[in-house]
Amino acid sequence: MALALMSALFFTMTYVLNRASATTGGHWAWMASLRYVITVPLMLPLMRLQGGVRPVLRAIAAHPWAWLRSGAVGFVLFYCMLSFAASSGPSWLVAGTFQFTVIAGMLCAPLLYSDARRRIPPAGLAVAGVIFAGVLLMQFGYASGALDRAGWIALACLLVAAFAFPLGNRMLLLHLERSGETLNATQRVFGMTLASQPLWLLVVLYAGITAGVPTMAQVWLAAGVALFAGVIATILFFQATGMVRNQPLALGAAEAMQGAEVVFAVLLGMLLLGEAAPSGTSLAGAAVVFAGILGFAWVVARPAAGDTRRTRILRTDKGA
Repeated sequence: MALALMSALFFTMTYVLNRASATTGGHWAWMASLRYVITVPLMLPLMRLQGGVRPVLRAIAAHPWAWLRSGAVGFVLFYCMLSFAASSGPSWLVAGTFQFTVIAGMLCAPLLYSDARRRIPPAGLAVAGVIFAGVLLMQFGYASGALDRAGWIALACLLVAAFAFPLGNRMLLLHLERSGETLNATQRVFGMTLASQPLWLLVVLYAGITAGVPTMAQVWLAAGVALFAGVIATILFFQATGMVRNQPLALGAAEAMQGAEVVFAVLLGMLLLGEAAPSGTSLAGAAVVFAGILGFAWVVARPAAGDTRRTRILRTDKGA
């Protein structure tokens, strides 16, 4: 639980540093592409301790389209949408809305699976509705009751990002399940980052044509996101879920700790960026989102207790 909470803190740096870049005039395409371009060299030393690079390269060479497709959805689409939305409002608003990703993976299941995993439990749908209601409360509270065109666009981008992240991860997990290849979480993250580089280079080209050369401040902020969220937070999260991979309730609780990102985003945004804290309707919405995430952890984890098959499915979806 402590490791999962620490990972949420480092994941929160994505929203805070992206917001800092946006408020200083940074272009969303540079924010997105620089993070993943910088992540590759940052992960290389780590790969020596996590099974090496060669198994990843062999897997990509054997099925390049599967890796490119997963990286395009889970990394490129996800982070372009998240970066574009960073200029829409304070970091806590972006962080809170993106928490819809906690249940988005479950909603994607019918599109991916042909076995028991395709079923969406009614209780899960109910919790999804609660979380989405909390997201709308935050958005409307921040906009004082009415979202303008830019606000609706930002909300749509964040919801696309919330679905794209778990969808890309599940697409790769399903491919590895079918191909029989075994890669740990760090190798999968590195492989998707590496496989998506051609697409990121296109985003770099677009950023250069549209906004010119990035400033050193933008580069350093993107490097901070790559280090804190792309490396440290990811490792902490997968370590936490890996430690309780056979304990469904604990696994669900570790997942639910990501809801603390809303709290961390409020605190860091106030301390580092001078952002105002949510109040009134927005604060109530944030509380609803957090409560929904806790409820979702209980709903999906409790039925798996004592069931080996369900436990295996649950931990696979969490990447443990």
